[in-house]
Amino acid sequence: MGTQAAASGPDANTATTRPLRIAIVGAGPAGIYAADALMKSDAEVSIDLYERMPAPFGLIRYGVAPDHPRIKGIITALHKVLDKDQVRLLGNIDYGTDITLDDLRQFYDAVIFSTGANADRALAIPGIDLDGSYGAADFVSWYDGHPDVPRAWPLDAEKVAVLGVGNVALDVARVLAKTGDELLATEIPPNVYHGLKANKAVEVHVFGRRGPAQAKFTPLELRELDHSPTIEVIVDPEDIDYDEGSEAARRNSKQVDMVANTLEQWAIRDQGDRPHKLFLHFFESPAEILGSDGKVVGLKTERTQLDGTGNVKGTGEFRQWDVQAIYRAVGYLSQNVNQLPFDDQAGTVPNEAGRVIGDDTAQGSARFMPATYVTGWIKRGPVGLIGHTKGDANETIACLLDDAKDFAPAPKPELDAVTEFLEGKGIPFTTWAGWYRLDAHERALGEPEGRERVKVVEREDMLRASEPNKA
Repeated sequence: MGTQAAASGPDANTATTRPLRIAIVGAGPAGIYAADALMKSDAEVSIDLYERMPAPFGLIRYGVAPDHPRIKGIITALHKVLDKDQVRLLGNIDYGTDITLDDLRQFYDAVIFSTGANADRALAIPGIDLDGSYGAADFVSWYDGHPDVPRAWPLDAEKVAVLGVGNVALDVARVLAKTGDELLATEIPPNVYHGLKANKAVEVHVFGRRGPAQAKFTPLELRELDHSPTIEVIVDPEDIDYDEGSEAARRNSKQVDMVANTLEQWAIRDQGDRPHKLFLHFFESPAEILGSDGKVVGLKTERTQLDGTGNVKGTGEFRQWDVQAIYRAVGYLSQNVNQLPFDDQAGTVPNEAGRVIGDDTAQGSARFMPATYVTGWIKRGPVGLIGHTKGDANETIACLLDDAKDFAPAPKPELDAVTEFLEGKGIPFTTWAGWYRLDAHERALGEPEGRERVKVVEREDMLRASEPNKA
């Protein structure tokens, strides 16, 4: 892919003197799927993928539990996209600090944001700010070796609560309930292994406000809880209850029915003698986190009951649970994107089919921000599985290509222009070739122990390993 001269009015359907230059901010699955959709179109494109981390893959690298190699296998498909000549990775670049939207407009005809969601959604109950009350996203970042979080995690609670009944809640509960030695075969870095090896948790309680038919687990994720030789999964038979709405949900969804069947089987079986107990509680709505001397000492829940529609109502009956740490896994939340409008309530950038809706004050009569798009969780919120972002990407890219004839050509579309800009600011950016070097370095670290890899945590170490002859 060489350096081409600028065109006037790039259009995918007419002859131009250069490819359409596109910047994608965020090199996780959503951004990479967008790049793939662009390259599969009829348009001639040249794509730069920007990533805040020194390594690509976003949620796959820093949001998936280390004992889920099946999901991490998605990286193989993403790898093939980044191997294409039309796409270039520029990592270790913090959008909004190292480069702005105004800067990007100098080098690209259009910009796509795929910045994802990495913060915890708030839970407004008393005691949520006590010492020992944590967001699940922060814990996930720690055990996944994210360079921007502390290296140690407090794991001195013997009884722990996890609030939420989605896959992230199960990941957190499973990692808390497993032993460090069970997870040593994965890619966890040494600091995480030593932290988990010292973990004192012997009871993990997962709480859901509604019933088994409303749980958001996938069947495979749920069944994986029972595969550990150290974890006894326990379900109270009283928590197996369905109303008309629940039965309809089971009839209409094979996944819902499979989850309900698994929970029913666990509720009627005899309890075994595995050392760590993982309780799945339903119809318990968190009401208050109890504290003493500023620290978590318990959880208060209100018992709920089904109302006929699959929703629940409170019964006025409250219970207290003896726990010393609480993790809220009630959903991820996207963070505000510099220079873009943002809906704080929805945690998304306002858009229609991926076109960013402009601020009328700033844009005059224009409904959409020119040549500005979103895809993935920043577009629709953190719902669905990783593969669902493909549909988002296809919709967004279709809109972008429809609009391409109206794009104002970038003043500096040459490939070298943006790298010279970054070098001039002294930003140590990483590349796709650098990822190959970091990947080889991590695999070499794991080889003596028979592990696929050992993840490098420190940002400076990642940068060093990404450079030629520095690993």
